Amino acid sequence: MTKDPVTFQRRPFLTPIWLTALAAVLGLSLAVFAAWEWGTASCTTIIVIRYAEKDLSAGTSDPPLTPAGQARAEQLAQMFGDAKNLGHVDAIYTSPALRNRLTAAPLAKRLGIAATVVPADDPKGLARKALREHAGGRVLIVGHSDTVPQIVAALSGSSAVPEIGDEEYGTLYIVTVPRIGDANLLRLHY
Repeated sequence: MTKDPVTFQRRPFLTPIWLTALAAVLGLSLAVFAAWEWGTASCTTIIVIRYAEKDLSAGTSDPPLTPAGQARAEQLAQMFGDAKNLGHVDAIYTSPALRNRLTAAPLAKRLGIAATVVPADDPKGLARKALREHAGGRVLIVGHSDTVPQIVAALSGSSAVPEIGDEEYGTLYIVTVPRIGDANLLRLHY
């Protein structure tokens, strides 16, 4: 008697179960990664100011600060210069102008850090540099009346940053740039 060979046909009935399990593992991995990314997202805070009052009677193209300008620079050091408490800055950027360096000097001295002197002709590049080199930190940028609005616009993405008048010295912008999401902008007077 000859046996009829029984042919078994493989049926892929387990494939949907494995695909479902694989999709669940991938989905869970993506959810964990997204939660980690969101939870560890940090913000970079950048304070942008114009230099303090300059002494126009000095008769030079690179004037120093007036006594009122020196007082404003000291006030800035009191506001952001306590290295032991929250709220101090991690880095300072100024242009090569004497008035800018003198505005930042009391704060730099109080924190024990050196101000980084950068060219004043590339405000957007300065904004990118500050974000790249100090991600998650706090930075002070001392600019000029024409560069401050450009720096703030580059950091915040806002095109509605008002110009700074010739006699306006106490305007302070605080731009908070998160790693995820849109920047926040505060305009204050000190």
